[in-house]
Amino acid sequence: MLNKIIHFSLQNRILVLVASVLLLIGGTYTAMHTEVDVFPDLNAPTVVIMTEANGMAAEEVEQLVTFPVETAVNGATGVRRVRSSSTNGFSVVWVEFDWGTDIYLARQIVSEKLAIVGEELPSNVGKPTLGPQSSILGEVLIIGLTADSTSMLDLRTIADWTIRPRLLSTGGVAQVAVLGGELKEYQIQLDPERMRHYGVSMNEVMTVTRGMNLNANGGVLYEYGNEYIVRGVLSTANIEQLGKAVVKSIDSVPVLLEDIADVRIGPKAPKLGTASERGKPAVLMTVTKQPATSTLELTDKLEASLQDLRKNLPPDVKVSTDIFRQSRFIDSSISNVKKSLFEGGIFVVIVLFLFLANVRTTIISLVTLPLSLLVSILTLHFMGLTINTMSLGGMAIAIGSLVDDAIVDVENVYKRLRLLPENERLSVIQVVFNASKEVRMPILNSTLIIVVSFVPLFFLSGMEGRMLVPLGIAFIVALFASTIVALTLTPVLCSYLLGKEKGDKLPKEAFVARWMKGVYEKALTWVLIHKRLTLGSTIGLFIITLGFFFTLGRSFLPPFNEGSFTINISSLPGISLEESDKMGHRAEELLLSIPEIQTVARKTGRAELDEHALGVNVSEIEAPFELKDRSRNELMADVREKLGTITGANIEIGQPISHRIDAMLSGTKANIAIKLFGDDLNKMFSLGNQIKEAIGNIPGIADLNVEQQIERPQLKITPKREMLAKYGITLPEFSEYINVA
Repeated sequence: MLNKIIHFSLQNRILVLVASVLLLIGGTYTAMHTEVDVFPDLNAPTVVIMTEANGMAAEEVEQLVTFPVETAVNGATGVRRVRSSSTNGFSVVWVEFDWGTDIYLARQIVSEKLAIVGEELPSNVGKPTLGPQSSILGEVLIIGLTADSTSMLDLRTIADWTIRPRLLSTGGVAQVAVLGGELKEYQIQLDPERMRHYGVSMNEVMTVTRGMNLNANGGVLYEYGNEYIVRGVLSTANIEQLGKAVVKSIDSVPVLLEDIADVRIGPKAPKLGTASERGKPAVLMTVTKQPATSTLELTDKLEASLQDLRKNLPPDVKVSTDIFRQSRFIDSSISNVKKSLFEGGIFVVIVLFLFLANVRTTIISLVTLPLSLLVSILTLHFMGLTINTMSLGGMAIAIGSLVDDAIVDVENVYKRLRLLPENERLSVIQVVFNASKEVRMPILNSTLIIVVSFVPLFFLSGMEGRMLVPLGIAFIVALFASTIVALTLTPVLCSYLLGKEKGDKLPKEAFVARWMKGVYEKALTWVLIHKRLTLGSTIGLFIITLGFFFTLGRSFLPPFNEGSFTINISSLPGISLEESDKMGHRAEELLLSIPEIQTVARKTGRAELDEHALGVNVSEIEAPFELKDRSRNELMADVREKLGTITGANIEIGQPISHRIDAMLSGTKANIAIKLFGDDLNKMFSLGNQIKEAIGNIPGIADLNVEQQIERPQLKITPKREMLAKYGITLPEFSEYINVA
């Protein structure tokens, strides 16, 4: 079979060359247009369910919202894990399905379950909403909006109604979460004294204001052969018209809403969170991409959209996109791997030339490199995979092996042509065929042996398999491609480039090769004489190496520099948003005093319907940096030392992508997480602090924290039912009074 392949290639040399050129062109085009990402998609098919429960305490959200939703989806087909988070007024449930489950099928299954459970939830709870179809590594860009004279109310309105719709219309965007500023709200602030003066009750006000700004539909009127749509236009944005609404009449004198209340436009309260950039109040917009979307292309589209939007924004509004850009890390990591590939290629060229000492043989051997790598990229593309650090890493590992097959073939052809006797009148093609035929089995066997060593990667399951399988595919495909090139293109090139030199015109074997043979001959002779010493030394080194292996640390991913810090600052639950904001502002000032820190942006609390449900006691800071005179470890130590001066705060320092991978592995943004399960929250918090004290002195531990999951201070209002009966107040009326108050 292999002989036929070699023979066919030599008999159809033009066809092989044309096919190689077409492969080179097609592979180059595909490489330039294939999706590029940091890592393979590591997220199991996950559906996020978010439910707003305004005003509910965390334990009520857990009992009345989260638990019914969890119960409904737990038994769904293909569900492997369900996680949840309940905070004041908000519930998030993550439903993870088995690997390989179609995400659209998973979302359909969850939607059907929610259709049933939605009827069981309290009436004051919002409708459970599915989160955007994205992975935890889908955050591609954080946009900061700041202004000098534009109010935070107007800035938030610009973000919600001008910028966000434009970004959502960009192909590939899954969600744009907005945090910060002040939400615009039409407010009716009742005055109890004026209500008492006019004798207006709360029920009367609620009856008048309920639906007062909704248009009415009057159906269709047919008259004079025409059809008229009847509309009652009640909706208005004019606060003066809102204040003219009649509440009641006293002696034929109307009492208007503006007589008993102040009607105005103001910020929505209570606020769920706030944001800042470089210590200045800001609006932050987090853009999340859809699966199978190129991060680099999407970032370029977003930048173009923002550039167009800047023309229509107020002059004092500044838009910044340097807070967090996943494309920056992709460019850096891909650039580093490309640099390694290039440097590896240079070393291969040098080694080939030193050992072959012939430009033509070196060129023939090197042709294998680009063709094999391009075949690997084409295979990844048609398998629906991306170019990422793992697939490029597989190519970088393979680069030394890719030229092996070609070198064996070229060297043998080169030797046969050099040693060909003058009296043998064999054609060049025949010599090349005979020489290639001699080494065909060693070439194939060496490839198969190397491939077998990578086969175990394909038996890995879960996240490990998702991470390492692309590396194995890239390596094995490139290696097989190099073997095919060695059996087809290499003999053809040898027949063209080496066939013109015959007999004595061919130079002798390279000096380096001759010298190495001499050294190897002496070493081999010594080893054969001292067999016991050689075997004993080998076994001893193996045992020592094995001992060192078990002392090495283990990690899912090696540490890498993302060029940015993600810093979590948390305090005890129950702290007000204002106090938490002051604590975060202090942290920003400390970070900006460090020369390497380029900018900082902070999120305190959460945005509406955002699966990253942080309480108001938690701040998350993004701090891009650029190393100058110090190492990254020295910089991190300086950051940790400065932030350690903030009293009452727990500090956790990580990196954006590493944080998200840790959250995907354990549900918490830490390298190692210890979880306690039980039904007494305070008892578990106490045990958690005991564990913290017990492990705090272990070398290598940093930013050791206990999650602040404790009961918050509450003001409980328990009705005296006898008093309610005495004054004729029903329980629904009492509940409504509390909600309005």
